[in-house]
Amino acid sequence: MADIQWNKAFALEQTAGDEELLEELLTLFRTSSADDYLQLQRAVADGNAEAVVRAAHSLKGSSASLGLDGIRWLAADMEVDGRNNSVAVAREKLAVMGELLEQLNNL
Repeated sequence: MADIQWNKAFALEQTAGDEELLEELLTLFRTSSADDYLQLQRAVADGNAEAVVRAAHSLKGSSASLGLDGIRWLAADMEVDGRNNSVAVAREKLAVMGELLEQLNNL
């Protein structure tokens, strides 16, 4: 099983130590990442590298700001591959991304 590798200390730095704000941001990320994951699934099914880039870039940026390193690194790999007009990495690692996003429910 993949590890979300959450850097909570970093995330708290981003919210100036405000745990309530961090929880709100995590809630927003759970919603937006579900939409991004759906877009990623569609892009893989369609073989659409440009759509992989968009969805992966969105996941990468928002996860980076919350210290969700496992998601960020995987999304970055998918984005780079998509920029090379390929969906191979996204196809191969789609289930792993799903596992990582599922782990958000345990944070």
